[in-house]
Amino acid sequence: MVDRSCAELIAEAAAAPVDGWGFDWLDGRATEERPPWGYARQVATRMAGVGAALDIDTGGGEVLAEVPQPPSLLVATEAWPPNVAVARRTLRRLDGRVVQVGPGSRLPFRDAAFDLVTSRHPVDTWWAEIARVLRPGGRYLSQQIGAGTMRELSEAVLWPLPPPAARHTAQAVAAARAANLDVVRLEQATLRAEFHDIGAVVWFLRKVVWTVPDFDIDRHRPQLERLHRLIRAEGVFVAYSRRFLIEAVKPAA
Repeated sequence: MVDRSCAELIAEAAAAPVDGWGFDWLDGRATEERPPWGYARQVATRMAGVGAALDIDTGGGEVLAEVPQPPSLLVATEAWPPNVAVARRTLRRLDGRVVQVGPGSRLPFRDAAFDLVTSRHPVDTWWAEIARVLRPGGRYLSQQIGAGTMRELSEAVLWPLPPPAARHTAQAVAAARAANLDVVRLEQATLRAEFHDIGAVVWFLRKVVWTVPDFDIDRHRPQLERLHRLIRAEGVFVAYSRRFLIEAVKPAA
């Protein structure tokens, strides 16, 4: 990559779109290891065997777009309006329906409506609602963000942080069981991520907003400039994402 100034890289990342949930803009600028379980493949396999499925927090519909055999009823929810429009375009060829649902709102579906509920990186998991819309014997499959994910990047901008209080796997298991769901699978992974220029960092922070809450380029410019110098000196900034896969079943009646 041609040597470019910090200000130029930041300006480029600030102007780039962050709609949807794809990360193609980072190609050649950042990398992240993939979890070993292959979430999209797991979703596709389960979708092929059910009649009705729901995907929560679908983003731009990127995971569902990879499903070769969608069920006859395929519904997705999304809260962020720009993503809703992207998801509707993405899922049109699958005859998928996208419903805009506000954060914290009940799912606008009848009880026992779905054989399968999925979600990749949900903002929050409302276990009672998931249990309500699942049919007896139905499954919930989700790849979730683990406690302390991208902590190295968060602390590079925010300084040292207290130990993470949320997104621990034990909390997810306890919440699933409290909703009368049986957890049948739980896997965890720590994955290396590399950022090769400050533009990649800025674009990532704009898109994955919980990494640095209330991220603002102007307010955080001193930290960004310091991080730019570190990347120039070392060639890369390394952080680690934490992921876990959880699968739960609603007991048969």
